[in-house]
Amino acid sequence: MKYNYDFLGIGDITVDTFIRLGMEKATTHCEDGEHCHLCLNFPDKVPYEEAVDIPAVGNSANAAVAASRLGLKSALMTNLGDDAMGLDSIKSLQAENVQTQFVSISKFKKTNHHYVLWYKDDRTILVKHESYDYKLYDFDSPKWVYLSSLGPNSLAFHNELEKYFSEHDEIKLAFQPGTFQMAFGRKALAGIYKRSDLFFCNKDEAQRILENDEHDIAKLLKSIAALGPKIVVITDGINGAYSFDGKEILFIKPYPDPKPPLQRTGAGDAFSSTFTSAIALGKSVREAMMWAPINPMSVVQKIGAQAGLLTRKELEDYLAKAPADYKPAVIG
Repeated sequence: MKYNYDFLGIGDITVDTFIRLGMEKATTHCEDGEHCHLCLNFPDKVPYEEAVDIPAVGNSANAAVAASRLGLKSALMTNLGDDAMGLDSIKSLQAENVQTQFVSISKFKKTNHHYVLWYKDDRTILVKHESYDYKLYDFDSPKWVYLSSLGPNSLAFHNELEKYFSEHDEIKLAFQPGTFQMAFGRKALAGIYKRSDLFFCNKDEAQRILENDEHDIAKLLKSIAALGPKIVVITDGINGAYSFDGKEILFIKPYPDPKPPLQRTGAGDAFSSTFTSAIALGKSVREAMMWAPINPMSVVQKIGAQAGLLTRKELEDYLAKAPADYKPAVIG
């Protein structure tokens, strides 16, 4: 069957419950200004300010919604439990015009449910991936596949995906590794790295993947590229983002925030999926680097990873009124 999708996200989905902690009830403690800990009184009953449930989120789900809002024909391959949260997630995806025929519902299992401890403008997330029997659908040949976070029992599924990609070399692959994909190690997923057309991670994740403490972004970019990806993008939070296409290294600073961020969940997904969508829409790497920071700017103004995602017109309106110095710089 021909689906003719522009964008297929593959990865776990979850329901996020945001629990906003009052500043008088929680504190942070940082070692050397970097390694920080969220601190609550133990054992104690800690009041919270509000709790908000947000269905159908997760790296690949967020990416599929971002692609859909930007005008791409989008679908998601994922697993849900046979429960109310799973049903709510399907309805949420369908409301975003993300197609769901590759969503597998596992009877007698729960939908992934994460708890986001929201403190000031950032968060600590309590995560639990249910053990699903991952099923590889025959998803035809979408123009782009966006592969991201899957559970700890998904290594064999990655091998199936690698085989599928080898048989469909017309498919472009974007890879944004999640926690367990990084834990598998770059050798176990060597075929996925080598097959990737686009690769995304942040600076800390690059160090984890490469198993070093290198701080030079240029060296990190080139070391990841040596694993096979054609274009590597490394984000560095409020410091900006970098890309390497095998020829030049580009740097882009964040798009200016209109006001202080409400929360930062989903900013990385918004960047990576917007970059991928721009390339899928025929934009150059330089143009994609200008598109990508705009969606995170909007996302951090709302609760959750999807509420702030922009349509193409909204994104292009922000681009049209960007500061004169908002453009990629060649740094290597």
